[in-house]
Amino acid sequence: MHFLNELNESQRKAAEHLYGATMVIAGAGSGKTRVLTYRIAHMIENEIDPFNILALTFTNKAAREMTERIGSIVGADEAKNITMGTFHSVFSKILRFNADRIGFPNNFTIYDTQDSKSVIKDIIKGFKLDDKTYKPSNVFGRISSAKNNLISPEAYCQNEEIKLEDQQARRPEMGRIYMSYMNRCQKSGAMDFDDLLYYTNVLMRDFPEVLHYYQHKFKYILVDEYQDTNYAQYLIIKKLAAAYENICVVGDDAQSIYSFRGANIENILNFRKDYPDFTLYKLEQNYRSTKNIVEAANSIIKKNKDQIHKSVWTENQNGNKIKVVRTPTDNEEGRSVASFIHEKQGKSNCSYNDFAVLYRTNRQSRSFEEALRKLNIPYKVYGGLSFYQRKEIKDLLAYFRLAANPNDEEALKRVINYPKRAIGKTSIEKLIVAANNYTTSMWEVICDFHKYPVDINNGTKSRISEFATMIKSFQSEINTKDAFSLAERIARSSGIMKELIDAKDKGPEEVERFQNVEELLSGIQEFSNSGDEVDPNTLADFMLEVALLTDADQEKPEEKNHVSLMTIHSSKGLEFPNVYLVGMEENLFPSQMSLHSRSDLEEERRLFYVAVTRAMESCTLSYAVSRFLWGQSISCEPSRFIDEIDPNYLEFSSKSKSINRGLSMKGFEGARTGGLNKMTNPSLRSLKEVTRQKSSSSNEQDIKVGYNVEHKTFGKGKVTHMEGLGADQKATIFFPHHGSKTILLRFANLEILNDE
Repeated sequence: MHFLNELNESQRKAAEHLYGATMVIAGAGSGKTRVLTYRIAHMIENEIDPFNILALTFTNKAAREMTERIGSIVGADEAKNITMGTFHSVFSKILRFNADRIGFPNNFTIYDTQDSKSVIKDIIKGFKLDDKTYKPSNVFGRISSAKNNLISPEAYCQNEEIKLEDQQARRPEMGRIYMSYMNRCQKSGAMDFDDLLYYTNVLMRDFPEVLHYYQHKFKYILVDEYQDTNYAQYLIIKKLAAAYENICVVGDDAQSIYSFRGANIENILNFRKDYPDFTLYKLEQNYRSTKNIVEAANSIIKKNKDQIHKSVWTENQNGNKIKVVRTPTDNEEGRSVASFIHEKQGKSNCSYNDFAVLYRTNRQSRSFEEALRKLNIPYKVYGGLSFYQRKEIKDLLAYFRLAANPNDEEALKRVINYPKRAIGKTSIEKLIVAANNYTTSMWEVICDFHKYPVDINNGTKSRISEFATMIKSFQSEINTKDAFSLAERIARSSGIMKELIDAKDKGPEEVERFQNVEELLSGIQEFSNSGDEVDPNTLADFMLEVALLTDADQEKPEEKNHVSLMTIHSSKGLEFPNVYLVGMEENLFPSQMSLHSRSDLEEERRLFYVAVTRAMESCTLSYAVSRFLWGQSISCEPSRFIDEIDPNYLEFSSKSKSINRGLSMKGFEGARTGGLNKMTNPSLRSLKEVTRQKSSSSNEQDIKVGYNVEHKTFGKGKVTHMEGLGADQKATIFFPHHGSKTILLRFANLEILNDE
């Protein structure tokens, strides 16, 4: 048991406790991954069968690293027998094994967000609905939240309160869209990410023999980042653990920051209610940050009411105080941060990798990018377009998807005429209509025009049939050829490589597209080489890995020497010697959208806590007095969060001064209500909450162009245009943080601030 000697006393106690319900609350930088890893190794050394262990991690990368570390302790063969991975990767395998029970093929495709929105866009168009009222992204968000709360399309359509909310939001067809979306996905043999959890719950609910099998297979369950689980994930864990209750959850309620994705902090706060006999361990020693940073972070998070108390401490040196910097404008803020980095890097001769600029929203990166470029400081923005979302990569992946599942309608529509085969848009639309009329897939239609007549000329039908023959040839090799051999053949036989090679002379962008495809093929070759002759890694295996990549898997900082620019959400799980937390202004951070309830504001505070605790040696907070937004310069106030830090740990620059505005929590005590009361997605809140009016709200007839007004959701703004009469009167209002909005006044509940 020598490896346990590497742990401190608290860590060791948590790692040695093997049976019953256990919760490990791990403060920032306290070594929770090591505890989880050593606990599993200790279990195996105590003759617990690794086949009986289920470990659910936050990223696939974390699962691989843990498996390797466990393997180095107990042996690689033993480590490989553990079922370990993200919720989506583990349960997608269970669903593939049981797909026929729920009406899916075992080679089902996994749609990404772009695919799902494309399907929804088609449905909205087919229903002849206004895509401005029914924005695909908003519709997708609402469907996603319904699934995460296990609300089926049928239940959605039958719930009177949900229907009322949709009617008030002028989206009465939402239920019909949800129903059609689920049917379209099933017809295409496809699931989206939410379906992987939704259908796992359906499988365990409707097939008790399946639940019984996995309850007795997974006698020991470990869950990392438990504070980030949603209702669907919570229910899966609870069902699986019901037989033995050997469940260990690890997390930190102070770092619960994903409610917009459906994460429910109540899961970790209520663990003791689910398992009254549980054992609690707290990891409170921080190994990452200086004392000043740790104590400052403690003073931040203690303002939250909903939390599990802990006292994080460190034996590290005191370090510098957190610096607060005030700048006149957001552009000056960018120059200030770039200058600090340039000066510090020059003096200490450290790597640019040691610096990170964190912000609340992606749009804030511009001024920092410009300032860093001017000083020739290398940087990379994380959270932009990922490698697998680039057009040329999506095109080739669509061919791979068709080889695995030719019923995948989104993949088929994407490449049936790419590279160009003279199969026009009208012909493709006729194929879609025919598939819908015959209640079958597009693939079935193009494979048998005799059975499914379509009004397309013979020349086009011939070209479509040639395309289908090519896909069938790829399909025949999907489970026999190794991943790279088939991928290379598809890239060449489809015409994609020729298309990209021919375009290389057109400019640097085309060269980059070709290089991206080469990089993809190189990655597939590496994947193929990691298999063996008896059990080669196939292209279907590779596609499964790609489909299950999380944001964190795709966007980890590289070893190249550059400053990292990213949102605070993207920074979770990372650490940097020097952190610059920028845009520390009211209505930006905390976000204006978080000021409607205490729970929302507390999540913003947890996000601030996460940002500060990314810093190892130095942390700088900066804010601008004015910020240029939507074509206008607006005045800004420093964030209340700066004022909430114990001043003993702050150092104000010569341009800054202590804020001490004495802001209180009054006004943030309200609780959410609504028909979808378990849903945390803002798009699913009851409209009653969003349109709650002040007692001083104005009569819409009093509002005129030029008036300054306040809206409950969008904040303060100026009326720039009026149109319509009576009940149909609308106002166009410019909101500094949200741009121009055209609002029907009878529903707006605006407050007139003055009559200038």
